[in-house]
Amino acid sequence: MKKDTRTHAIIGAAMEVHNIVGPGHLEAVYQECLEIEFELRKIPFIPQPRLEVFYKDRKLKKFYIPDFIVYNEVIVEIKAEKSLTRVDEAQLINSLVISRHDVGLLLNFGEESLRYKRFIS
Repeated sequence: MKKDTRTHAIIGAAMEVHNIVGPGHLEAVYQECLEIEFELRKIPFIPQPRLEVFYKDRKLKKFYIPDFIVYNEVIVEIKAEKSLTRVDEAQLINSLVISRHDVGLLLNFGEESLRYKRFIS
């Protein structure tokens, strides 16, 4: 598998946040810290954007709001749980499909070491 420099940079920023802050905080704390780290590393991001959702080529009135869109292409979802679940994974996979994005990262700051999973739709 070819290395994806975008997701590599995002994971590196998340690891720095986890190394400094550690586990045990609310997702909102990691969200704000990651925003700062992205800025310091000059990684382009949009925090909590409102993405259009489609059903059979029709735009819905509801929006999907991920934690971040990074590099204008990668959906990033933050968790602060003891461990990731299949529900967390399914949420990100469904979000990729319904928002029409191809790459997603699920980051869990709640464990002793940062856990992450990369998804491609």
